[in-house]
Amino acid sequence: KVLAENDQLRKEADDLGPRAELDYWKKKLSKFNHLLEQLKSPDVKAVLGVLAAAKSKLLKKWRALDIRITDAANEAKDNVKYLYSLEKYYDPLYNSDPVSMVDAIPGLINAIKMIQSVSQYYNTSEKISSLFVKVGAQHERKSSHILFSG
Repeated sequence: KVLAENDQLRKEADDLGPRAELDYWKKKLSKFNHLLEQLKSPDVKAVLGVLAAAKSKLLKKWRALDIRITDAANEAKDNVKYLYSLEKYYDPLYNSDPVSMVDAIPGLINAIKMIQSVSQYYNTSEKISSLFVKVGAQHERKSSHILFSG
């Protein structure tokens, strides 16, 4: 079920900021780490031992699922690591005046470009574009709030 949810197209509001992206991947990491811990349990190891002894064809399916779960956990871990590295750059979008926000944008863009060139999982145009949309939405939300409240 978790893998099926993982494979579904992600639906989210257009006005979410970059913190929402980090939160999304942190939740996925938590889910998949929990699954990986369950896979290491003595009960699961016992079942796998019985399947192996019986030369069951289910073992092949099990291994394929195990690989998919491990890959999804690795993706979430990698994405969380890189998104955390952006935090110091996008923090001004939440906590600063418009001038300070604008000053922070070149560093943020360079950090995102670094992620695109280095990350094994987060380097797709869809993920990078989505991140830029979230940065733009937060910048606009904060700027509008300051303009209308001040």
